[in-house]
Amino acid sequence: MLAFRAVAQTHQASNQLLSLLDDFRRIVNVCIEIGIEKNVSSLEALSLATYHRLSKNVLGYYRLGAISTASRILKNYRRAKRKNSRTRFPHARRLMLTTCYGFKIQDEFLRLPVEPYRYTYIRLNSHTLKVLSGMKARSVTLTRYSFTISYAKEVVQANPEGYIGIDRNLDNVTIASTDQAVRKFDLSRATVIKSTYRLVKSRCRRNDSRIRQVVYDKYGERQRNRIQPILHNVSKKIVEEATTRRYGIVMERLSHMRSLYRRGNWRSKSYRAKMNSWSYGELRRQIEYKARWEGVRVVYVPAKDTTKRCSICGYKTLESAKRQLWCPRCRTIMDRDENAARNIAARGLRFGPNGPPVEAMVEEREPAEGTLILKVDGGKSTQQPAVDRTT
Repeated sequence: MLAFRAVAQTHQASNQLLSLLDDFRRIVNVCIEIGIEKNVSSLEALSLATYHRLSKNVLGYYRLGAISTASRILKNYRRAKRKNSRTRFPHARRLMLTTCYGFKIQDEFLRLPVEPYRYTYIRLNSHTLKVLSGMKARSVTLTRYSFTISYAKEVVQANPEGYIGIDRNLDNVTIASTDQAVRKFDLSRATVIKSTYRLVKSRCRRNDSRIRQVVYDKYGERQRNRIQPILHNVSKKIVEEATTRRYGIVMERLSHMRSLYRRGNWRSKSYRAKMNSWSYGELRRQIEYKARWEGVRVVYVPAKDTTKRCSICGYKTLESAKRQLWCPRCRTIMDRDENAARNIAARGLRFGPNGPPVEAMVEEREPAEGTLILKVDGGKSTQQPAVDRTT
């Protein structure tokens, strides 16, 4: 299977390149308008509706890239439209260019065609050349001040000898392997950083939406630049441990998390803001593409009852103290994060070569009659591919 990664580099676009980026943005907006007019968003339907209407002055490489970019924007718009009918029409504002064709790594330069048999060149630094050495470049994405080159390699996914369960929380990430080893990573620093930037942005009282947007963008970028290294270090250590021990990785399939913290659900504004800024999706993405690059298998399991069920006997636990659980059956007091990580790792065993062919069953005592009944501990899941996305 193919695994993807990307390398980014800063640069200062020349006037010739700026003109090319502007043409690409204009074509993307034309494709978006046609897609909304024709009510299409798939790549094939959008290509049939737009390709013959695009300017012939722009190379076909970039017309195809613009249609692909517009297709992604339209799909995101339709998804947002279903949630909020007042969603504004999408419009590409930033200068950009994305292409899978026509470019070439030549000596120490990235060569991009501008017109037939005419090219513009961007010098690559030593780090970019080292990363791309021996790799096959797949696509390039340019903006005014930076560009990103994605590359790929063929990897063979190893059969895991065990699994590592990952429990993602707001202030920490807890991992537990099937041999009962537990490790916890602190993410409280990321929570503090987000809280600080929320406070800074809330103090912008200018009665001008354009100025507020500039301020929010500036501090939002600073926040991302401080949060990303924290998540990168944690995800890197998790994948390194899984690679060294020849283990697979099991994570919960978290979905519809933002809908849990909307206005009107009897939660305070600060609590909702804190939970809605939780980077659980970004951490999943980083673990996923790094694991795929190393040939580590990633499995997703349902999130239901991973915390409430005792990881020793499967009985429903009770809250004991702060982030502590107590099992009435086996009389065990345990950390709720460690308990969840162990349950997640145990659910991943069914995907192994020696795992059970059906869902795991746990015992649950019915309060009224005191009889034991069997309850399904969750459904099966499919593994999703990990692809490094560039922005």
